[in-house]
Amino acid sequence: MGLETILFLVLAFGSVLTALLVVTSPSPIGSALYLVVTMFSLAGLYVLLAAPFLAAIQIIVYAGAIIVLLLFVIMLLNLQRIEERLPRFWRVAGLSVAGLTLLVLFMAIIRGSSVLPDMPAVPDQFGKVKSLGGLLFSKYLFAFEATSVLLLAAMIGAVALVRKADEGKDGR
Repeated sequence: MGLETILFLVLAFGSVLTALLVVTSPSPIGSALYLVVTMFSLAGLYVLLAAPFLAAIQIIVYAGAIIVLLLFVIMLLNLQRIEERLPRFWRVAGLSVAGLTLLVLFMAIIRGSSVLPDMPAVPDQFGKVKSLGGLLFSKYLFAFEATSVLLLAAMIGAVALVRKADEGKDGR
């Protein structure tokens, strides 16, 4: 196994593990911090694909701006820890099934199982600024704009919910 394969396995396992921790963490702040680690792992995978621009955007936009925005909303909403939790048996069973599934998939990838389809070759312009910008502002323009409007609406809704709750406390 080459260094690139080992690095891929470490980054892939790290990103899947931290993504699972995002979902299973009882604390919203902990989930946000696990999400930062997941985004950095994905950026590392982009570097392995020879797409340094996408890796930089992944870190700047997602691990930077979006996570700061999420932390701001979490602090603004003043979320309390949720006490209702699944019984320990179901949590352990779910994590065990997910872990075994990932282990089987990783072993199939390492052994080169014929169950998995052959990956096509990466295009020459993959991850380059010009091709990414061309796709983003032509084929995926509506999705790009819809995502920005959706994020803006979510932030405005969070602020409106907090203001309504604050107004009820002050008696105004």
